[in-house]
Amino acid sequence: MSQSYSSSQRVSSYRRTFGGSPVFSRASFGGKGSSGSSVTSRVYQVSRTSAVPSLSSFRTTRVTPLRSYQSAYQGAGELLDFSLADAMNQEFLQTRTNEKVELQELNDRFANYIEKVRFLEQQNALMVAEVNRLRGKEPTRVAEMYEEELRELRRQVDLLTNQRARVEVERDNLLDDLQKLKQKLQEEIQLKEEAENNLAAFRADVDAATLARIDLERRIESLQEEIAFLKKVHEEEIRELQAQLQEQHIQVEMDISKPDLTAALRDIRAQYESIAAKNIAEAEEWYKSK
Repeated sequence: MSQSYSSSQRVSSYRRTFGGSPVFSRASFGGKGSSGSSVTSRVYQVSRTSAVPSLSSFRTTRVTPLRSYQSAYQGAGELLDFSLADAMNQEFLQTRTNEKVELQELNDRFANYIEKVRFLEQQNALMVAEVNRLRGKEPTRVAEMYEEELRELRRQVDLLTNQRARVEVERDNLLDDLQKLKQKLQEEIQLKEEAENNLAAFRADVDAATLARIDLERRIESLQEEIAFLKKVHEEEIRELQAQLQEQHIQVEMDISKPDLTAALRDIRAQYESIAAKNIAEAEEWYKSK
């Protein structure tokens, strides 16, 4: 940055001294002018586009004899002043000295740049070798990963296949159990319908038996009432007979007829009790048969 700044200062002072930025060629004088031989020299070109002269600004050319040099300038209609030439020569020498220093600095910078480029190239080569090495190892590692994953997937497939077979067996067993349960349900439904039908029939029989029982109970009740009535009648008759016997004072006949009356009452009672027991037994048998 400082070098470009100093170069711009020098160019500015040069421009202040010699005006604008013309493009011209200047040849140093020397050699054998009388013999007409040419002298090899370096010519400096100044351009507007560059503040620091490049390497291409120095070139080797053949300088013609002074006569041809002067005739060329005279043909162009330009005359050189020697004092101006001396000033230009001093400025040119100073510029050449500065240019040598700048060129040395540029060479040093260029050498440093080349060293950096070489170092970066070496680093790049190392990185490329490392990348190639990693790429050479990568397929094996990826293949191992794929193989491991493939083995794991196969193991899972085998496990799922076994589980599926076991589940299918359980499903078949459950279907068989379900079919058996459905069949048993149908049988139970049929038994239920039969039981309901029997229950309806039994209810009719129960109703009939209930009516028969009620009828028998009424008959028994009526018979018991009849027995009680007859018993009461017989007792009343016995009391009347006893009263009559007491009134007639026939003690002997009473004593003789009393056992006969008691036996008659006993026979009547036994007869009615047997009839009642027979009726009760018939009613129970009829109820049981229903």
